[in-house]
Amino acid sequence: MTDWQALLSFDREHVWHPYAPVPAGQSALPVAGAEGVRLRLADGRRLIDGMSSWWCAIHGYKHPALDAAVEDQLGRFAHVMFGGLTHEPAVTLAQRLLDLAPPRLRHVFFADSGSVAVEIAIKMCLQAQRARGRPGRRLLTVRGGYHGDTFGAMAICDPVQGMHRLFAGVLAEHVFAERPPDGFEAQLDPAWAAHVQRLVAEHAHELAAIVLEPVVQGAGGMRFHSPACVALMRRLCDEHRLLLVLDEIATGFGRTGALFAYQHAGVTPDVLCLGKALTGGYLSLAATLCSAEVASAVSAGEGGALMHGPTFMANPLACSVALASLDLLSDGAWRQQVPAIERGLRDALAPARELPGVADVRVLGAIGVVQMEHEVDVTRATAAAIDRGVWLRPFRDLIYTMPPYVIDEEDLSAVADAVVAAVRAATS
Repeated sequence: MTDWQALLSFDREHVWHPYAPVPAGQSALPVAGAEGVRLRLADGRRLIDGMSSWWCAIHGYKHPALDAAVEDQLGRFAHVMFGGLTHEPAVTLAQRLLDLAPPRLRHVFFADSGSVAVEIAIKMCLQAQRARGRPGRRLLTVRGGYHGDTFGAMAICDPVQGMHRLFAGVLAEHVFAERPPDGFEAQLDPAWAAHVQRLVAEHAHELAAIVLEPVVQGAGGMRFHSPACVALMRRLCDEHRLLLVLDEIATGFGRTGALFAYQHAGVTPDVLCLGKALTGGYLSLAATLCSAEVASAVSAGEGGALMHGPTFMANPLACSVALASLDLLSDGAWRQQVPAIERGLRDALAPARELPGVADVRVLGAIGVVQMEHEVDVTRATAAAIDRGVWLRPFRDLIYTMPPYVIDEEDLSAVADAVVAAVRAATS
């Protein structure tokens, strides 16, 4: 029998959890199992996972099709290096991703996390532009963004309001436009557009690419902006011969109501970063897709290759479960599930607008956000949600949910009630 008290004691003293000190301020909740949309804790409590395990477990837990894919591949082989070798799951997954992507994207580079996919995208752009005789080594992005915790990715996160301010002076210094105006339904703001146009024109000689989270800024603030902002970035890249990188790690595979968020804007990127929901939350896997022009420039340039090669690149287990996840998406059920979640969250979160301390309530696709006027007491807010049988993980001034697509109406209602309860707890 598992000695949970001993494990939790060791965990608290020695295991470093994300964005937390050691020893930990409080013990983490021990998960002993998970099935459907619920986590089973060691003490027997069951919590609806309102976070999809940081937005990736879109099909829920212990899904028979995903389990079977892992078990089948494990019976063949678990891993093999991708340098000089290949295997069916990786090749088939690349084919499937390119079939889903616009025709302009023709090549896939596999990575082992979303942050690394962004690093690869940066390398692609810098190498391709260098090979084209454009020596610019800087990138342009917008404030309010988040692209990961590795050094290249940190450098294009918000340098003032983001979580990486401690590394100022060490990170590469890129060019930041103001955050896009709020509102998915909004028209393109002329003043913001003029600001971005001036900034790109001023720095075009030293830029290689523009990097953007399309439509939704994730961990930088859970904000939504108009698809017209994305379309503007595409036009500016074309005008100034820059590459457009779209980071869809958080938004890809249906989260916003479209399979990919860039589809809302009707544009095609030169480089596309995918991750999180790619494997349905089973294993860490990411992919960076690029155009034939980018790949050709990199391959013909100095070095003759993309200078990157993760040890666990294209892990067969991860590729196999990703294929099974894409099969589940291909049946089209998510196209009804995500709008149903959106409707449910809009209705159920609306009362939070009237609560003291609430600055904004916003919903898009399977994303529901309550923004507070102040930093959230995470301990109190989380405890209030747990009391209602729901797992939420607020951060900064945000209490939000991104539930699995397979959640039913009753459980979604419980999640929304827990969000409102967490808001009340954060203001009491």
